Order: sequence, then structure tokens, then C-alpha cells
Amino acid sequence: METESMPPHGARELKRTERISMGVRIDSGNGASTEVQQPRRVKTTGGKKQQRIPRWGIFLFVVLAAFAVARTLQRGVQTAKSTQPPIRPVLVAKVISKDVPLYLDEIGTCAAYETVLVQAQVSGKIMARHFQDGADVKKGDLLFTIDPAPYQAALDQAKAQAALDQVTLKRQADLRARNVIAPQDYDIAVANAQKSQAAAEAAQVNFDYCFIKSPINGRIGLRNVDIGNLVGPSTGSLVTIQGLDPIYTDFTVAETDLALVRKYLGGPNLKVQTWSPDAKIAPRTGDLYFIDTAVQPGSGTVKARAVTPNPDRGLWPSEFVRVRFILDTIKDARLVPSQAVQISQAGPFVFVLKPDNTVDLRPVKPGQRQDGDLTVVESGVEPDETVIVTGQLALAPGNKVDPKPYSGAQTANDGSPAASKSAP
Repeated sequence: METESMPPHGARELKRTERISMGVRIDSGNGASTEVQQPRRVKTTGGKKQQRIPRWGIFLFVVLAAFAVARTLQRGVQTAKSTQPPIRPVLVAKVISKDVPLYLDEIGTCAAYETVLVQAQVSGKIMARHFQDGADVKKGDLLFTIDPAPYQAALDQAKAQAALDQVTLKRQADLRARNVIAPQDYDIAVANAQKSQAAAEAAQVNFDYCFIKSPINGRIGLRNVDIGNLVGPSTGSLVTIQGLDPIYTDFTVAETDLALVRKYLGGPNLKVQTWSPDAKIAPRTGDLYFIDTAVQPGSGTVKARAVTPNPDRGLWPSEFVRVRFILDTIKDARLVPSQAVQISQAGPFVFVLKPDNTVDLRPVKPGQRQDGDLTVVESGVEPDETVIVTGQLALAPGNKVDPKPYSGAQTANDGSPAASKSAP
């Protein structure tokens, strides 16, 4: 046969062309080669026929592969979503700018502006009482009447003697003008006339003392004597009157705050506000009247006193009051709700809301707490920035939030004094 007669080199070339694969490389004898891409075939031994993979199998394989890829991508998206923090609802407020006081909060007591112990200046029996215990009296109101009869008699006698001495003086003056009497007689007549006039005036004073009147405007206390009692200059006080408008506010300043007080002492904004203990009446603003020159050794404090208006008698002597000693006014202070200022190991901070509703952690330097639950922030925020007031728990920089307005912020000077003891 022809095949058998082929040389060995030609037989090897024929076998090389019979190899079946995804790509067949056919080499010719002259050194040139040709690649032929053919479908994958399955070659069977023993002279059996080759078999192909059915199309439905290929389609099923593609569908299963696509499903597996889709499930993998879905799990990746769910994992990514689970790692993102949820959007937290928070309450926010704007940083406001306004003038606020620099102050010290103290505890004090009230004292009567004037206290008078009414006493009898002449001796006698009390004939009448003209006031009700605890009533308000005005200067010149009649309080007691002491029996005026003996003093009326003494006054009449003194007036008669004064009139007689005046007649005598006139007669002596006529005689002296005619050189009838000696100059000494005339001088005696002048002295007697002056003496009797003085006696009449003294008798008038004693008579007036029988009608005891109020020396000041104020509130009268409980009387110590009743009608019929014999009183005199040596007797104790008949009644006490206290002036309540204005009223003194007495308080103390700690020696640690004394340097700050001295810095603003005499300034135009130095005021003292007095608050009732229950805060049911409006605060009264007065002026500093007195500050002591020495520190009390036992307590380490300095006494101070203010004069406070009290037209409605809302403050009473010896009543405990809250005192706000205003030293100066801070111009254009930046204020945030007190709840916005948080404390961490690194110090005070606030969360600031960005325009994209994410938060930024901002270190701040808080100042004094003000009325209306506001706190001064000396540095770290600017006016009209928005801070997180509530909902800071588990927040971190960059977290997204759902902001809602905070309605608890109020303007300063609308409430009672804050709990701050002293200014920073």
C-alpha cells in the first residue's frame, strides 16, 4: 500500500495532522505552519463515533453561573449596608450671638434699710395708741399719746413768764433810753426775757413729745406697751419701725473671687440682682453699696451690701435670697444650649451639623452658664452654625443624622440664676 511505502518522516507528518484539539497547528514539510480553530471534539478509542455537549446543558450551565454570581453580589451589598451606621434622629439648634452678663452667684439675706426703735422722750402714762400692729406707716403719723396735761400746764406757765419778761424788757428799754436806770438793770431784763423765751420753747418741746410720731416711712412691728402703761426715757422701745423700700441685700464674696471683683469694681456695668428663694417674683436690680475692706478669717469671705428697690414689699428683712453679682457685660457672646456641650477624655466638645447632614466633632472652650439653659462658648464655634443638642450617643464624625429643631433654647435673662458659683 501507499501508506506503507511512505517514508518515516512523511508518516510522522500525517499523524501530526490527525491530532484533534481546540486549535490545530498544521506543519508542512517546507517549514510553514497553519493554525486552524475547531470546535472541541471528543475522540473515542476503538473506532467509536465522537459525542458533543448538548445545547441545553450549556444553557443550564450559564444560568447557574449567572445565578451564583448574582447571589454573591447581593450578599456583598447586604454586608456593605450592614456595616454602615444607621441615620440617627437628633435635635439641633443654631449658635446665637448676644450680650450676656459676667457674674457671680451667691446666697444672701435681706436687711431693713432703716430700723427705728421708738422710745418715749418724756415720762407719763400712755393715753392712746393710733396704729395697727404690722401696718405701713408714713413719716409724721401719730403712734402714741402720752398724757399731755402736766406738760400743757408747764407750757402755759413758761409762756406766761416769757410774756411778762418781754413786758419788763420793754419797760426797761424805755427807762434806759431816758437814762433813768443803770445799764446793768437793762442787761438783766434782756437776759430774763431770753431765759423765759427759752423755757417756753423747752416746754413746747416736752409737750410735743407727748405725741409720739413715726420718724420714717416703713412697716411697724408688734407694740411692746399698751394703753395705761407708764413710760419714760429709761423705758425700753415702745415699738420698732423698719424701712423696707429700698432694702439692703447682704451677701459675701469668696476670697478666690476677690481679684475678679476688684478688676470690675467701680465699672459702669456693676449691678446686684436679688432673687426671691421661690423665684415667684421678678428679680430686683440694685447697686453695690458697700464692700468690706478685710477678709473674714473664719470663713474666707468678704462682706458686701447692695441697695435693692422693694416697692411692693416683696422682700423682707432676714429673708434668704439668691444674689447675682453682675461684674460686666460680655459683648456678642456665642451661646449654645447647655446639653450640646459634651465631655470626653480630650475635653469639652460639640457636634456641628454640616450642610450634607453629617456631623463634625469640634473641641470647644465653654464659658459661663447663662439663663435659659444656655452656655457661653468662648471658642470652637461660630454664630449661625448648627450644633447637635440631643442624640449625641454613639455619634461619630462623619455620621449622617436626621436633624429636627430643638425648641428648648431660650434667651438669656429669662430664668432664675444658674448654678454657677463663680465666673471663669
